[in-house]
Amino acid sequence: MAELLTKAEQKQLLKIARDTITTYVTSGNIPAVETASRGLNLQSGCFVTIKEAGQLRGCIGNFVSDQPLYKLVQEMAVSAATRDPRFYPMKIQDLDNFEVDISVLSPLEKISSVEEIEVGRHGIYIVKGSYRGVLLPQVATEYGWDRDEFLKHTCKKAGLPEDAWKGECEIYIFSALVFGEHT
Repeated sequence: MAELLTKAEQKQLLKIARDTITTYVTSGNIPAVETASRGLNLQSGCFVTIKEAGQLRGCIGNFVSDQPLYKLVQEMAVSAATRDPRFYPMKIQDLDNFEVDISVLSPLEKISSVEEIEVGRHGIYIVKGSYRGVLLPQVATEYGWDRDEFLKHTCKKAGLPEDAWKGECEIYIFSALVFGEHT
C-alpha cells in the first residue's frame, strides 16, 4: 500500500483535510480543490481521524468511493469534524489544537477464519444483522491488543456482545496506508 501515494501526495491530502475542516467550521463551506495528481484522483476508501491533544476527536470514513480520493477526504474530514456522534461538532475554538490522520484503505476482504487477521496489518469490519463495527489497523497497535482483544473491541464498537465474533458474524479485513501530520 505504501506505493499508493507519494510522500508529497500524502502531505497534500493532509493539507486538503486541514483546510477543509478549518473552512467548513468557520464558514460552512467546503473549499474548491482541483488536482491532476494521479494518487489524489484514485478511487479508494478512506478514514479521516481528528485528534485533539493526542486524544480522539472524530473519525469517520467510507470503505468505497465513486469519486476521487481527495474529494472523499474532504467529505470525511467534514464528517469527522462535525458528524461523529461521539463528539460535539467542532467549533472555531477547537481549530487551535487539532491534528489530522488519514487512512487510505484497501478493498474489504471477507475471511473465513480469524486466523487470517494480522494484528498491526489488518483492520477489522464486523457485520451481524444491522450491527456494524470497524476498527482501523493502527488501533490494535496503539492499545497493544492481541487478535482476541481486537475482535472483542470491534464487536463492542458494533454494539454487539464482545464474544459475538465467535458466532455468526461476517468478518472482513482490510489494510491501510496510514499517515498523519505528525508521523
